[in-house]
Amino acid sequence: MTDLAAKRREDMELLAPAGDWECLRAAVANGADAIFFGVEKFNARARAHNFQSNELPEIMKFLHRYGVKGFLTFNILVFEDELPEARKVVEACIDAGVDAVIVQDLGLVRMIREISPDFPIHGSTQMTITSPEAVEFVKPWNLERVVLGRENNLKQIRQIGEQAKLPMEVFVHGALCVSYSGQCLTSEMWGGRSANRGECAQACRLPYDLMVDGVHQPMGDIAYLLSPKDLAAVELVPELIQAGVTSFKIEGRLKSPEYVANVVSKYRKAIDKYFEGDESDPSREEMRELQQSFSRGFTHGFLEGTNNKQLVEGTFPKSRGVYLGRVEKILRDGVVCSLDAPLKRGDGIVFDAGDPTKKEEGGRVYDIRRSGVKLEGEAPEGDRIEIVCGRNDVDLTRVHEGDRIWKTSDPALDRRLRSTFETEKPYRTFGVAVSVFGQEGSPMRTIWTDTAKGTTVAVESEMPLERAEKRPLGHEVLSEQLGRLGGTLFHLERLDVSLKGDVIVPMRELNRMRREAAEQLERLREQPPVYVKHAVDEFADAGTPADRPEADDVRLTVLCRNLEQVQAAVKTDAAMIYADFEFIKQFPDAIAACREAGKPIALATPRIHMPGENGYHRNILKLKPDAVLVRNTGALYFYLKERMENPDADHPQLIGDFSLNVANHKTVNLFREAGLDWVTPSYDLNIQQMYDMLSRTDTSRLEVVIHQHMPMFHTEHCVYCTFMSEGTDYTNCGRPCEQKRASLQDRIGMSHPVRVDEGCRNTVYNAIEQSGSEYLDTFLDLGVRSYRVEFLEENADKVREVLTLYRSAIDGRIGGSEVWRKLKAINQLGVTRGQLIKK
Repeated sequence: MTDLAAKRREDMELLAPAGDWECLRAAVANGADAIFFGVEKFNARARAHNFQSNELPEIMKFLHRYGVKGFLTFNILVFEDELPEARKVVEACIDAGVDAVIVQDLGLVRMIREISPDFPIHGSTQMTITSPEAVEFVKPWNLERVVLGRENNLKQIRQIGEQAKLPMEVFVHGALCVSYSGQCLTSEMWGGRSANRGECAQACRLPYDLMVDGVHQPMGDIAYLLSPKDLAAVELVPELIQAGVTSFKIEGRLKSPEYVANVVSKYRKAIDKYFEGDESDPSREEMRELQQSFSRGFTHGFLEGTNNKQLVEGTFPKSRGVYLGRVEKILRDGVVCSLDAPLKRGDGIVFDAGDPTKKEEGGRVYDIRRSGVKLEGEAPEGDRIEIVCGRNDVDLTRVHEGDRIWKTSDPALDRRLRSTFETEKPYRTFGVAVSVFGQEGSPMRTIWTDTAKGTTVAVESEMPLERAEKRPLGHEVLSEQLGRLGGTLFHLERLDVSLKGDVIVPMRELNRMRREAAEQLERLREQPPVYVKHAVDEFADAGTPADRPEADDVRLTVLCRNLEQVQAAVKTDAAMIYADFEFIKQFPDAIAACREAGKPIALATPRIHMPGENGYHRNILKLKPDAVLVRNTGALYFYLKERMENPDADHPQLIGDFSLNVANHKTVNLFREAGLDWVTPSYDLNIQQMYDMLSRTDTSRLEVVIHQHMPMFHTEHCVYCTFMSEGTDYTNCGRPCEQKRASLQDRIGMSHPVRVDEGCRNTVYNAIEQSGSEYLDTFLDLGVRSYRVEFLEENADKVREVLTLYRSAIDGRIGGSEVWRKLKAINQLGVTRGQLIKK
């Protein structure tokens, strides 16, 4: 065990979710140190009830009363026309004393710092911060802490903390996104509901068929190839503390208050046990209770390293609860089962036949019998019993021997959890130290100190002390009277009495003084922190679009994913070739082809940057490309640092890709000022949102992706390793990705290609390419002079055809609509079409 003195209990924070007031109370009652919640807009859980902005003062008073911090989730991208409303929400947070905002959009970070230099900001997991370099990149904006990606393991977490030295928040429990947060475009691509806008429709939880080299692979009962189990790291609390984690984050703003109460209480106990010197695991019963509230099966996620076989089980996508056992025999009115967990009347169960796409039988347990004899109370684990469901609840003709049985609900557990927060008593109390002074003829003076907060109030008696004929005020009497703090937030911790002589005041006066002191101390607890707040114009730093370029000045750039495409593209008038290959060893051939043709070449970085991966970027620099397509802030920091440390060297241009999530002019300005030569807007922008942003931006250094297969999921979970090998990670999988091509076929028969990168991360691309050619004329009017066409699996003939069509549209020889019709592409710009209303 590490030295406990180096890591104090008070330095650790248990951070709980709250989607409504009941969840808020459940979290506080069960030991949360901080709560994160959203208001009606601008948060990553648009489907949660969420609070209203005008509730912020009341929320913060309630939390601060109990010594709990409140963090507002502002973890989405903010579009140009939303900046004024976003500013108002930030100002409301400052006024209400919110303890921090959790932010994704770096443009919003910039605006918050314009409004207030000291209002705390936390970098959301949606920022995709997974390396020390990514932490260093955000330091100039004085972020108080960063929320690391769920894909970071314990070793990496420790490394980030030691190198970057900024407090780290880590998810420890709840649903896992299969995609890196901030890098999933699936939900919006298919349903117009953006994950970067808090509207995720959970496309990862849908069934898919695995196609290998175009042939369907039978998978038995495995259909949910992208649906991870749920994270449950309660057993790893000691290791997380030792790795330097200071905030333990529980996911679940869409969950019930019972879930919040259950999970918070378990992690509260685990953290407290560690600081008592006890590193034992939670009991089986505690783990079962966690499973009961919500579980798709538990995993440690990536915290102990990548194990693809443990991350995705694939047979069901929704919460199952507690595993009870299998059907051994079907009776006239029930089934026989040997129990893996306790069961009682009233519990809910479901029968799992291995195909959750079909209706499943389930209901309440009506009776439990042992050898035909009805049991009272709970049947224990290991018991062989007969389970009888309520009449008409279950059609036993649809239940089979061998079906798994799950306990889906436990009303008794729910009642117990609700009792923790459905109470009139205070959820927690705080010690007060009281000092009493006085003498005959003068008022009695009391000093009350809230020992947790350090705040002090003084209360005097309204009448002077009198000589006591009997029972003078002493320690015993005063302790009894002043200690009657039941129903308040306080309990008497210490009493010092310095009264001269035998004196007395009426008991009613002592009671009044006690009530007044408790009320004053409570009001002091509710006082919001005070931050600096400036009045700002959110558009004061807006730019002006460049003039419409002449056709000859318009750049058409081409992103290629294999050498055949590069060799075709260099024979066109493409202004630059991007090489985005799966393996870095393929780059030299692409560079040679471009050098021979006299074309500049840019090499693409991976989407993700993990600790220890700078060797990849050093190799890119050794290859001396003309430019680097930078896809994350960690890599960007690496290249900017190289520029700064070697100012006389010949450095490549830096082009920021879509994955930097640029959605408003402030983010454009931030990245341009940081050192990017070109910026690519986010794919989250539809045409109207793009128009709004470009109208307030210097467009001379913006590149718009005009044609592509949308990269939907980007994930640490490897489909090739999980379902096409016997291995668990890249060290033992046999590299099936180098011999075969996988794709995921959805329910309507579309096959979406799955590609790997150098870090064995997978990207799932949309089956059909899409084109923004219809909007070319609008972009040209706004001064955009660089347009990128991205290929995926197209052959050389297709590359030439596509580029010829786009050049014809740029030159005005054909209309933009003709391009997408001839290509049979989806006619939209980003993830949704949107309507263009010129203002």
